[in-house]
Amino acid sequence: MEKEKYYISTAIAYTSGKPHIGNTYEIVLADAIARFKRLQGYDVYFQTGTDEHGEKIEIKAREAGMDPQAFVDEKAAGIKEIWDIMNTSYDRFVRTTDKRHEEVVQHIFKYMYDKGDIYLGKYEGWYCTPDEAFWTETQVVENEDGELVCPECGRPVEKKSEEAYFFKLSKYQKQLEEYIESHPEFIQPVARKNEMINNFIKPGLQDLCVSRTSFKWGIPVDFDPKHVVYVWLDALSNYITFPGYDIDGGTDEFKYKWPADLHLIGKDIIRFHTIYWPCFLMSLNVPLPKQVFGHPWLIMNDGKMSKSRGNVIYADDLVKEFGVDAVRYYFLHEIPFASDGVFTRDLLIERINGDLANILGNLVQRTISMGNKYFSGKVSNKKVKEDVDNAFIHNINRLYDKVSEKMDQLQISDAISEIFNVLRASNKYIDDTTPWILAKDDSKKDRLETVIYNLLESIRVCAVLLEPFLTKTSEEIFKQLSNSVKSFAFEEDNNYELGTPSPLFMRIDNTK
Repeated sequence: MEKEKYYISTAIAYTSGKPHIGNTYEIVLADAIARFKRLQGYDVYFQTGTDEHGEKIEIKAREAGMDPQAFVDEKAAGIKEIWDIMNTSYDRFVRTTDKRHEEVVQHIFKYMYDKGDIYLGKYEGWYCTPDEAFWTETQVVENEDGELVCPECGRPVEKKSEEAYFFKLSKYQKQLEEYIESHPEFIQPVARKNEMINNFIKPGLQDLCVSRTSFKWGIPVDFDPKHVVYVWLDALSNYITFPGYDIDGGTDEFKYKWPADLHLIGKDIIRFHTIYWPCFLMSLNVPLPKQVFGHPWLIMNDGKMSKSRGNVIYADDLVKEFGVDAVRYYFLHEIPFASDGVFTRDLLIERINGDLANILGNLVQRTISMGNKYFSGKVSNKKVKEDVDNAFIHNINRLYDKVSEKMDQLQISDAISEIFNVLRASNKYIDDTTPWILAKDDSKKDRLETVIYNLLESIRVCAVLLEPFLTKTSEEIFKQLSNSVKSFAFEEDNNYELGTPSPLFMRIDNTK
């Protein structure tokens, strides 16, 4: 049977600097979703990459004494390295300096211009260089020092006036409103949808500046080369250019992969993805993505991460100290569906000691050790059941459905909690069945083997479902089980020849 397609993308990371753990959270979140979809049998296409044009890049390259292309080459390599350190399974890492992408963006711009959706005008307004965003007089805000600042990032804006091309965003307002109303799943969570409707769409969409003349590091407008394509039209187009879109209809790859099933982005850029991007696609007569999820932030306990505050933490540093799966677990389990998660070192260590070392690691080590001690590592199901087994096995068999339901709702933290509920139940099952007492009675040997077998099956099913989240740990559990069965349900006749147990996670002394 042919697999069903699933296309997931992250926002492309801006090559102005090294991504901190808040940026890295997004790629790990996307990876968990992509891996789970593969586990379910989907043909997954997972795209991520880097956004490499704009005034901010031009300035930073100049400050570094580098050519802009050399600057973004270096930064893109660093971003890709961190994505790889986090063991993410992207299928394509894209870069907006790719020549084909640049050519297709030029064709898109010309198509929209010829259609009458782009026109030449003049822009006067407040510009935020870090966000590459223009704001009107009514949108900028005054900070406590009386400075006019960007309403999104809070940094100073400057007045700019220049000739620019504009996209007729207002032309597509009604069509966009109707689409959002008829597709309630399009913008998630619901709070983000309400924010977009009430704060941006209902007040009336303003035509959008889509070119600049005050800098050169961008894709030239081919019919007016003193202009470069404004970063958002360039960057957003990556979702269709790399899978093979062109204005003549697109490749077979594009026709298969598009529309995207999920654009996973930070809540701070949801406006660009749920207002600008859909209107661009409507102009191109291209179907809209099925869903845009604006995920929350991972922040420090003293607020949002920033270099000026000196509270920036990088994922590769955490991985060197704690290991990749411990960091992945924290990112995925500690950030709720719709509200910001807080990072503290103490809580990370608490999760490693409590959840990973104690609940998961201790269970695996105890169970495999008992299997080796009592049955020389060879364990089969003797099917000597008691009442306590029925509820235990029933919970194992329900686990896949519970996790799938949470994953379909993008409730990643809750999906992991469902798995750990079964792991906790497995530890309780050991206490309830007292294998060390059964081992003292030869007449209870088959019952003892049944108990160990049930525990091994619980661990195996949990290891299958943990793979999208704790990729290396899942692999190590299967190695210790010496078993390759990857089914989602309790197997009645699975034979084990156990390997040597070793700790999955070491407890950390946090008192030093």
